[in-house]
Amino acid sequence: MAQALDEAKIKKAARNSIPISIKTYTLPHETEIYMEEILRVFLDEFGQSHLKDRIAYCLKELAVNAKKANTKRVYFKEKNLDINNEEDYKKGMETFKSDTLNNINHYLQLQKEAGLYIKVIYRALNNNLILKIINNSEISQKEQIRVYDRIARSRAFESMEEALTTVLDDSEGAGLGIVILVLMLKKIGINEDAFDIDVENGETIAKIEVPFSKVHMENISELSAEIVREIEELPQFPDNIVYLQKLIHDPDSEFTDIARQISMDPSLIADLLKIVNSAQFMLPKRVDNIVEAVKLLGLRGLTNLLYSYGTQKILDQSQKWLWNHSNKTAFYAYNIAKNFKRNKRDLLDDAYVGGILHDMGKIIFSDVHPELLEKINNFCSNRDLPKDLFEDFAAGLNHAEIGGLIAEKWNFPQSLIESIKYHHEPIRCSKEYKDVVYTVYLANALCNLEDDEITYEQIESEVLRDFGITSENQLMTMSKRLSDAFDREQTRQEKY
Repeated sequence: MAQALDEAKIKKAARNSIPISIKTYTLPHETEIYMEEILRVFLDEFGQSHLKDRIAYCLKELAVNAKKANTKRVYFKEKNLDINNEEDYKKGMETFKSDTLNNINHYLQLQKEAGLYIKVIYRALNNNLILKIINNSEISQKEQIRVYDRIARSRAFESMEEALTTVLDDSEGAGLGIVILVLMLKKIGINEDAFDIDVENGETIAKIEVPFSKVHMENISELSAEIVREIEELPQFPDNIVYLQKLIHDPDSEFTDIARQISMDPSLIADLLKIVNSAQFMLPKRVDNIVEAVKLLGLRGLTNLLYSYGTQKILDQSQKWLWNHSNKTAFYAYNIAKNFKRNKRDLLDDAYVGGILHDMGKIIFSDVHPELLEKINNFCSNRDLPKDLFEDFAAGLNHAEIGGLIAEKWNFPQSLIESIKYHHEPIRCSKEYKDVVYTVYLANALCNLEDDEITYEQIESEVLRDFGITSENQLMTMSKRLSDAFDREQTRQEKY
């Protein structure tokens, strides 16, 4: 039965650099159609829809090769032949094609029983569409050399016709097909370096990188820059927040001076007391004294509170669902840092406020500043930018980049800038800020996982490894504990 295409979900994944994954054991025709439709949405989203048929051919070719590789493993096993033995390999390949074609359902069932799968992953990353076609039977050295030989030979061909008349191979699925694939990529302006095949952790991974339309990316960059320019005209942090920041950085200031300034803002008092009386401080009794609360929070924690508080004062508070998501992400980030990154007090503070502010680029597109939206809309019209590009921005396209640029404009510390900018692409962050970016990313991913917006397979594997998470069950246990703790904290706060 064909899977229903959730176009909105795929577009969201494309905009947020979230991988989309399909897993199959037998690669039926309806799955091939579904794969092609996902490809269409990704290419449409980034201005490369005209490449769809050619890239679809390459995708199908590699998926079919992956299925054949799995079929070959079960066939050789059934015939008691060693696929890595040269004599056995030659003997097996003499009958492989005819035997499997005549009884393909039998061998597909054997593949399924053996747990041999084909997985296709789509991801927008670094202005490229990354396509990975994976199967969990390792390509042999002989097979890999054969593939690289085909890639090398394809350099000599100028046309498909020349390749067809020169290369004929009835036994290997990776023969003529790979040559045509490389020629197909060349024909659309993508060189052979964009295609690779390798082995990693017991899987054979074929990868194609398709660059996004240069014009489309220039439009996105141009519109992002204009948004950030217009942000300069938005209100800066309130005067009392600016003055408090100066007090915090003044070595002659006393905690009492800071507490006195905070006491002039009832909303800030409420936020301060809410934090110090939360479960993260585990205090035996409630704190109501502002001086004591300031001491408990510390200067770095207080600085981060001001960034969070000031941002919320400036940006739209009507978007309750976004702020609720941000508060939950902050709670998760703090507790992940506390449990996995010990003896790093600064990380706790940075992770918390990074969670609060990670989606500030989305919040910019709100009706609190209709003049901003009108200016950007006019900018698109005057520059003849596609009308739907602005709608894509309003729906979240490039929001992490925009949020990071705004954080720079407001002189946020670099750790927070990177938490905002790379909360969907954590592996792009600076090594110095890896801990805080990975923590905020994982916290956000867990919230999205609970809301069924992503699956376990869509979470960055490098981040999971960094936190020692090796299975879905382990992650779901973490998610359940964090969710329960968050619910308890919400109940606790409602009592006060």
